[in-house]
Amino acid sequence: MAFEFLHIRRDGPVEYLTLNRPDVRNAFNEHVIEELTRWAVDVAADDEVRVAVIAGAGKVFCAGADVTWMSRMVSYTHEENVRDATTAAKMYAVLDRLPIPLIGRVHGAAVGGGAGLAAVCDIVACDEQATFGFTEVKLGILPSLIAPYVLTKIGVSAARELFLTGKRFGAARAKEIGLVHCVVPEAELDACISEYVRELLTAAPEAIATAKELLRKIFGRQAQDTMGITTDTIAQRRVSAEGQEGLKAFLEKRKPAWIDS
Repeated sequence: MAFEFLHIRRDGPVEYLTLNRPDVRNAFNEHVIEELTRWAVDVAADDEVRVAVIAGAGKVFCAGADVTWMSRMVSYTHEENVRDATTAAKMYAVLDRLPIPLIGRVHGAAVGGGAGLAAVCDIVACDEQATFGFTEVKLGILPSLIAPYVLTKIGVSAARELFLTGKRFGAARAKEIGLVHCVVPEAELDACISEYVRELLTAAPEAIATAKELLRKIFGRQAQDTMGITTDTIAQRRVSAEGQEGLKAFLEKRKPAWIDS
């Protein structure tokens, strides 16, 4: 895959993706959105990739929308804005639905759409000085496209406070509300990411993909309404080749086939 604004590095079954527009704080424009969408579609179809890590080049993770790109929107018609917003919404959707774990490596700042990018990551680690913000209301707009993913992560109460004020908040607050899972000094950030990668590679890849799908299906529903889904899902996993291998490996006190020896 050839990209202009993304840097890709493959290390075995792990894909490292870096937003590579440090001169504009890795801000989104239509080209970045197109490339991120294309990357996500391609990596989802690549059976050799089991974990992906997304980071930002330079001083920050992602500052949201590019000012130059936003300036063009002032003259857009409603229909043009719908088309533009739909393209960005599809990017978040395809990232959110990746069958592999997506780890966010956040440093510096993740603001607006950048905070939304953190929200679609399954796991997020950040440095202690990182700042976040759903700052769109300060510009007279709102975090509409990312709202479904942010609500899933932080809940309605925190979203009401942060969406309506648009205020920035630090790493500790981000962890408190569930947007971030690990906060460490910047020098330890890569080690934190590596530990998550190591743990994920010990888990069965098909089971991970199924778990992600299951979470989407049952979130927000009553337990009695999901019983058919959950029982059928576990039954399928128990008789699957991967499930059978995992159980046999446990009983035989050996590593399952998906763990490199």
